[in-house]
This record gives sequence, structure tokens and C-alpha cells, in this order.
Amino acid sequence: MDGRDLVRSVKVVSSTGAAQGLRTVRAAWRRRRSDAVGLPSRGAERARVPGPVRGAEPGPGGGVIRFNRSELRITVAVNGAVFWGWDGAGPEPSYALAARCPDPDPRAVLEPDKDGGWRVVAERVTVSVSRHGAVEVCTPGGVMLRRDLPPRWWEPVGGGTARWMQRSEVAADARFFGLGGRASGPRLRDGTYRLWNTDPGRAFAPGDDPLYLTMPVQLVVSDAATHLVFHDTSWDGTVTLREGEEGAGSGHDRAGRCELRMDGGPLRCWVMAGTPARVLHTWASLTGAPALPPAWALGHHHARWGFGSEQEVRRIVAGYQERGLPLDAVHLDIDHYDAHQVFTVDQERFPKLPVLAEELRRDGIRLVSIVDPAVKAAAGNAVYDSGAAVDAFVRDASGRAVRGVVWAGDSVYPDFTHTRVRKWWGGLYEERLAQGFAGFWHDMNEPTSFNAFGESTLPRSARHSLEGRGGDHQEAHNVYALCMARAGYEGLRELTPRQRPFIFSRSGWAGVQRYGGTWSGDVATGWPGLRASLSLVLGLGLCGVPYSGPDVGGFDGSPSPELYLRWFQLGAYLPLFRTHASPRAGRREPWEFGAEVLEHARGALLERRRLLPYFMTLAHLARRTGAPYVRPLWWTAPEDRVLRDCEDAFLLGDCLLVAPVLEQGAERRAVQLPAGRWYDTATEQVYEGPARVTVDAPRSRIPVLARAGAVLPVRGDDGGLELEVWAPGRGRTGSGLVVPDAGDGWDEPEIEQYVARWEGRRLVVVREGQDGADEPPCPVRVRGLG
Repeated sequence: MDGRDLVRSVKVVSSTGAAQGLRTVRAAWRRRRSDAVGLPSRGAERARVPGPVRGAEPGPGGGVIRFNRSELRITVAVNGAVFWGWDGAGPEPSYALAARCPDPDPRAVLEPDKDGGWRVVAERVTVSVSRHGAVEVCTPGGVMLRRDLPPRWWEPVGGGTARWMQRSEVAADARFFGLGGRASGPRLRDGTYRLWNTDPGRAFAPGDDPLYLTMPVQLVVSDAATHLVFHDTSWDGTVTLREGEEGAGSGHDRAGRCELRMDGGPLRCWVMAGTPARVLHTWASLTGAPALPPAWALGHHHARWGFGSEQEVRRIVAGYQERGLPLDAVHLDIDHYDAHQVFTVDQERFPKLPVLAEELRRDGIRLVSIVDPAVKAAAGNAVYDSGAAVDAFVRDASGRAVRGVVWAGDSVYPDFTHTRVRKWWGGLYEERLAQGFAGFWHDMNEPTSFNAFGESTLPRSARHSLEGRGGDHQEAHNVYALCMARAGYEGLRELTPRQRPFIFSRSGWAGVQRYGGTWSGDVATGWPGLRASLSLVLGLGLCGVPYSGPDVGGFDGSPSPELYLRWFQLGAYLPLFRTHASPRAGRREPWEFGAEVLEHARGALLERRRLLPYFMTLAHLARRTGAPYVRPLWWTAPEDRVLRDCEDAFLLGDCLLVAPVLEQGAERRAVQLPAGRWYDTATEQVYEGPARVTVDAPRSRIPVLARAGAVLPVRGDDGGLELEVWAPGRGRTGSGLVVPDAGDGWDEPEIEQYVARWEGRRLVVVREGQDGADEPPCPVRVRGLG
């Protein structure tokens, strides 16, 4: 133990109490000893590059190109995605892919290129490989999107896993997005970003990196096209980005640069190019359609760590009802467990939980339960005993169960990378369903262990099944939460086959959208935390995770009435609309902030309730197309460089532009408008884009603008479906999509398309179908006519 570890240990013991503090010190020592024994020493390393090309062998959709010291496999899939893998790596096995790899495109052919290289020509891209192993992706017109330089490996002389590095160049005008949930963004500035799911152990703000959900997915937006690149390896690594500059120095462009360094795993990647919508659609076809939340999950959720009793839950719910505030779900944190043990209930404080759940359900309110992966390591704990019986828990290199420390004390961790363990874990949700819970909130699943020093997770030497391949935590860590989400989702599909599961997870990896959504984690209370909330939702959406949201008000502190209100107003337009806080934080109920905030919060809640049919439509479209609900302003105009740099507003679907107030004291704000006519939804004032305009943002609302011609499904005064049509300009038409769904089942309703057009001085709205046009089956309200 060095001096710093000793100081940390003393601080932990003094701040957390002797018993728990000593547990965390022991856990840190166990982790260090386990890795000292179980991880091989790297020792001397030998560097390697591909070397010169030797030949090629064409195959379906591409082929294999051989170099002196490696080989490169290239395949263009029928969905337009391009795969390549070095050292013979194929696309499978992969935790990211939804099913088997897509079929190769028979039209894509490997052929000789200039200067001794090779190329594969496909419909959407051309992939050229130089004679020394540089891989260049170009548009059909020959404009370069990215150029990967020949990779470099460092292999232990005595054998073992090779580290590798891949440097890439992109267009000088390109902007980087993605890499999972990043607090500073959504545009990723110059810097180094780590790819290792991490519980920061405190509330975070912009600049804190990494966070809970990272993934090696970059969306690169340039004038020529948008492209997504996914390096399919789950090992620890870093991405260093440097934006390019046009006309730099001597007048020549300086390309944007990316350097990816990984501690191991295959060097393989997927690239897909086109418009943002096409790219995300291809990504969803590869990694899986986003899970469709039940209708109630698109409403307002209220959570708190520390409700403490059934009586307090009833008091909070009554507060909403007495004040006429919509409420759709209440979340119970770890304080409802028996001594913080997962899949248990504190019978003293929650003696009749199923009765409470049924009472709430009659009022249209669902209960959501937190679920942590760690299991208290104690004989007599039913979950521990049943898990031990099926050999469910992660073991170290010597075969002993790995122990960490979390809320319940010394704990063990299920190995979710094993089919048998996922099956066992999924069956445990039967207890939660019997208690009346309708949804599930996965937490602490990076996975986290409270260690006094070192990393707050399992030993890197811990052994995992990895679907029978065998491996250690270096490879399994980043996919741990993804596999936990799969276990819960598949278990619920079996237990409640007629209902859509509702799961959202703090951690995850590429493909987590197949099983549910995510949330921000412990965002810091403050105006920077508010801004980080929007960055996270936008960035995750561009990585294929459309359902997410923050802890409204922040997790750790007491927001001012103004900050709480502005956060609440933003949350009303995000997919997951949830207030939440720690026991040390101030209250989060709207009436705790004064009469003015209560009245304005009521307005935000009622507007969210009114827009529920629109959110349900966006959820169905996300499932079918991969398009996020919340989109950057450049979504339909990625070539607009001004919009590319705009991070303080967003599009909600195709119809609405939301401009939250992110600065203290602001009651007016500037908004960058995309091209077209826009209406202020509160005043119906007209603005013409592209332009930068200043709009009113009083305390009562945040600016929301509707695109001219938009057709929105909304909830009418009678609770039924209504169409809200924003008048297109004279001589122009408008349109909108509606997916009518108010249930929780698996029916796939038809997408209805509505068109608004002028006939003389009259605006006509019709529903178009295969058999022609007919009148809408619901009331129509036209706005923007002055």
C-alpha cells in the first residue's frame, strides 16, 4: 500500500463509518491481490504493422486482402453497412449485433485499384485499401469521408492479448458526436475520451469523463455526408479527437483526426454513410430496433431515494392529485428493500406493497422498482442461495466467488455473460411483479463496487463465461449492464408475454436500446448540470439509444426555484420525464418551490400530457427507423455548419423545435432556426429560417416552435385523439405521421399519414392510404392562420 492509498483508506473509514469503511478497504485489497495473481504481466512487447500487400481473394460482398503481417477482411452488407476486420477478425461473435450478421451485398465486388491497392465499390460508398493497409471510405462521387491509416499492434513477446492503435482522418469541416453518454457535448471537442463504463462516485457535471455508459460509436458529420463508425470491441480504451480546420496555416485544409487506442480485443469496425436518418436506420438494423416503452412510461415519473414508507408514497401521490398534477409512475429506490438486498421488501415500512401498487394502478399510476445486480453474500438470503445453486456468480482466477461492497455490504455479482445465469436472473422478476411493480430501473451495473482505492469495479482478472468462450473482466466490463438488461428483458417477456417490458439502465453498451432506455445517472444540481442533461440525451440518441432523460432538478443538491422550473420545463419535452434526488438533496415535488413554480410546472405537465400521442408516435417511429425522439437541429440539414455547432436547442421529432432556458435569469433567448417557416406555439408569431432570432422565454414556459405544415397528434380536451395542424405557407403543403397506440401490448398499429394542402382559400387535411384519401377520423384544429 502506498501513502496515497493509506490516506484514502483512512478518509473512507472516517467518512462512511467503521464497518462499511473497513469493508471497502478490504474490497480494494482483494481486488488488487486478485489482479496481481490473475493478470499476466505484459513484459516486453513487439510492435507490428500490416506491411506491404501480398494479394487478395474476392468473396461475397468484398473479400480478404493479405499483407505480410496481417490480413484484412472487407464485407459490404445488404443494408449498406461496411465491415472490415484485421487479423482475420469477423463480425461475430458480437454483443452489439441484434442477431446474425446481415447478408453480404452481391453487387459489391473486390477489384484491383491504383498503385497496387484494392477497392470495393458499393452503392453508397467506395472502400479503397492502399498497398500498406490504409483504408479510405469515399462517397460515390469520390469525396473522402474517412481515411484509416495502417494500424499498429503491440504484442507481448511471451504471448497474450495485443494492444492496438488506429489513427484516422476525416474532412476538415467534420464534427464529432457520440461515444455514448458524455456530459460535455453533444459535439465532442478536442480531447481524450475514455471507453470504460464508470461510476464517478459523486454527482457529475460537464467535463467529468468517463461516465456510466460509454460506447465506441462515433457519428461524424461533414458537408459531404454523415457517417457512423463503430469499433466492435468492448475492452478499455481511449479516443482522442482533434477537429480539422479549413485553410489552416499555408491555406491548406487540416484534416480532422481521431486516434483510437485499445487495451485488447479484435480490431474490427462497421461504417455506414448517408443522411443522419439513413445512418441511424442502418445502425438500428444492425444492432436492433429500440424497445417500445408502454404508453404510461411516456408520462411523468416521480422518484426519490428515501421515500421511506408506504405512507410517504401515498402522501406524495395525494399531493399530485389534490393539485391536479398529472402523474404516471412512482419509483422506489433501495430504501424499500430489506437491508438493501435486491428482490426483497422491507416489511415494516412497506407491509402491504401489492395493495399500494393496486391502489395506484387504479388511479393510472405505476410502480417502478430499482434493481441492482450485486447480491448480498449471506447464506439464508434467498437470491444468494438460488444463485449459488446454479453457479451464477463471477469467480476469480483461482475459482473463488469475487466479492465487492455495495449498499447491502459484502456482495457477489451474477455473470450475465452466461445464458444460464441470465435465465436464472430473469426468473427473479416474478417476485417484483408479485409486489405490483410494472417497470424496472437498473442501477449500479457498471458494475460498481465501493473500493477505498483503485477502480470502483470488479477485478480485471475476474473470470466471465462470455457465452462459453471464456475471458476476463477486461472484456466483460463494458457489456455487463447490456447483458443484465437482456436478462431482465427476456425474463419479463416470459413472465408477462402480453405486456411490453419497461427497463431503463444507468449503464450499457452498443445495442442496449434493444432492451430499454437509460438515464443520466447522478447529474449535479446546478446550471451546468442542466446543460449536461441535454447533452447526454442528444448524444445517446445519436448512438441509437432514443429513450433517455435526466434526474430533473439534479441528484445531489437543492435547486433554486428558477433552476428547478427550467429543468422541469426541459424534462417535459424529453423521452424520460423523471424527477429524482438523493436523501441529502432537497425535495423535488413542484409545490415545494412556491406558488409561481407550481403553476408553471402544472403548465409543463399538462402540455406533456397533451403531447402524449405525439411521443407515442415518436416511440413507434424510433422502433421502426432508429430515429431518436430528440434530434439535433442539423438532423435534416447536416450540411448547415451553423446548425452543426448549435447545442442549446433540439428538434422533437419532425414537427417541434424546443429551446430550453439554460442560463440563470434569462427571460429571452436566441434561437437558431433551420430553413423554413416556424410558429411560436404560444403566440403563433411567424419566423422565417434559416435565421437567428430572439424569442420570449418567460418563467411560465420555454420557447417551443412548430414547423409550418406540421401535423401533430395530440390529446384533446375530452381525452381523445386530435390533430393539431400548423398551417403551411400559401401554395405549400404539410404532412405528419400518426401511430395510434394507447396500450402496453405487442400490436403493431399502422402508420397513418396526414396531408394538409390549400384548396383556394381553404386548408384541407386528409388521411392518405393505399386506397386513396379520406377524412381524418378525429377532430382537426388548425393553428397559425392569424
